[in-house]
Amino acid sequence: MELIVFDLDGTLLDKTSRISEFTGNTLSKLRERKICYTAATGRTLHAATSVLRGHYFDQPMILKNGVLTYDPKYGRYTETHLLKFNDIQPFNTMLLENGITPFVFTIDDSHKHAIYHRQKLSVSERRVLQLFGKETDVPTKPLEKLPANIQISNVSAIGPAEVINALCDSINNLTSLVAYSGKAIEDSNVNWMDIHHSAGSKSRAVNLLKRKLGIEKIICFGDSDNDLSLFKEADEAYAPENAKECIKDIATRVIGHHDEDGVAHLLRSRFNLI
Repeated sequence: MELIVFDLDGTLLDKTSRISEFTGNTLSKLRERKICYTAATGRTLHAATSVLRGHYFDQPMILKNGVLTYDPKYGRYTETHLLKFNDIQPFNTMLLENGITPFVFTIDDSHKHAIYHRQKLSVSERRVLQLFGKETDVPTKPLEKLPANIQISNVSAIGPAEVINALCDSINNLTSLVAYSGKAIEDSNVNWMDIHHSAGSKSRAVNLLKRKLGIEKIICFGDSDNDLSLFKEADEAYAPENAKECIKDIATRVIGHHDEDGVAHLLRSRFNLI
């Protein structure tokens, strides 16, 4: 049994962060052939399902880069690697001292989500918050109300590249946390950052799925640093033209651009989907 694993942003999704009609039709052809597929994304459950709805992603999904695995058949998380308040508070303080708002994503004992942030936001941060509100129904709350006993899936931030990169470097020197970053706005000096538990990775989560589902072969698609572990574990790994060089260097093959249905064209050729 083969399992196709898609990264979303910059890979399966187009520049509008949606599945194009051509790619959607390709997914339908995979289902007709009973070829299984799922997502391994840096997105939360709500942000992922908002763009995947109607495309029958009914296999367990890997979220927040492997921090969470969600099984849609049972409507629950089957694997979690969560942080505590004390794990992230020093970095929240560092972000705030640099004028950057931490967006703290939380999960309570009932698996209900919330996002905590400070009230004063930059223009870029307001856009981020609008995106959260547009794509999810997750409530947002004041950062000062963040409970000390809450479980945290990740902390996200957006700000000047030099500050974000320096914070990422300091975090990645630790063993308990991992941070990813990238350009938030093309041709700008604004970067995004995402911090989560170091036990969460796409490769770890996929290996668990392999054992659970009896998968013999993993075929994956991705474009950025958070896909490196997945590429190293997969039997076939494909990078779109827009991918980072570190991903292209270890890919089985570089395919078409994510905004030109590169993934879909490869799938149609690879599986002879007519």
